[in-house]
This record gives sequence, structure tokens and C-alpha cells, in this order.
Amino acid sequence: MSNQFLPLDVHASAMNEMRSHGEDAFPNECCGFFYGEENNGLRVVTLAKRIDNVKEGDQRRRFEISGKDYLNAERFAVKEGLTLLGIYHSHPIHPAIPSEHDLAVAMPWFSYIIVSVEPEGVDHVRSWQLTPERKFEEETIK
Repeated sequence: MSNQFLPLDVHASAMNEMRSHGEDAFPNECCGFFYGEENNGLRVVTLAKRIDNVKEGDQRRRFEISGKDYLNAERFAVKEGLTLLGIYHSHPIHPAIPSEHDLAVAMPWFSYIIVSVEPEGVDHVRSWQLTPERKFEEETIK
């Protein structure tokens, strides 16, 4: 892996929010947005915000974000002087590796944090970003 992306610097409060959201939603997938700033390519995540998983039916293996929630996330970022850096979601009883569905709906530039949750709690957290070839490459989390 060439790792063309700089590390993602995630503040503890934002990481704790993503981890606790994954545990709270278990055994279903959770989802949300994270915000911060980008300076010289370094992404600093200062805030994570939960949103509802609007996927109809079984939410244990899939999440969906409503268009309204996405629009509200963009508006919130502008209002607060932040940058919408990406989307987080959980993988209950599954590694924090993007699925084919994750790849199909991913957008360039965003970071994608995945929280792997087991019955005992969070197992691990990883972050990914799309390459120009539309493949996920892992970002280091600081």
C-alpha cells in the first residue's frame, strides 16, 4: 500500500462519540458525520455527530443516510465554520474493512471511518479514502 494520504488526526472526543455510537446501535449499523478542518492535506477531526440509519429493513449489515441529513450536515459545517470531512459507520461483528456496497456509494475526498463492534464492545477502528482509481486505501489514524 502506497498510502498517498496523510494521517487523520482524530480528537479523543470525536473518536469516543463514534465508538459509543457503534456500541449503542449494536447489533445494527450506526452512521454519522465527522467534521473539522484540513490544513496542508492533514485532516483534523474535532467533532462527530450521530444521525439516524434510515435503511429500511435489516440494519445489521447496511446503513443509509437520507438526503435531508446530508444537506443538514453541509449546512451545519458552513454555520459552524467547519469542514465536513467524512462519514463514519459501524460494522457489527465484522472487520472495519469497506464492503462492496461501501465502495459503490463512496465519494472522492471524504474519509470513511469504520468502527468494528463485537458483542463485548468496539474491537477496532480504521479509516479509508478513495484513490483516483476508485479503490479504498487505508488512512492512518493518529
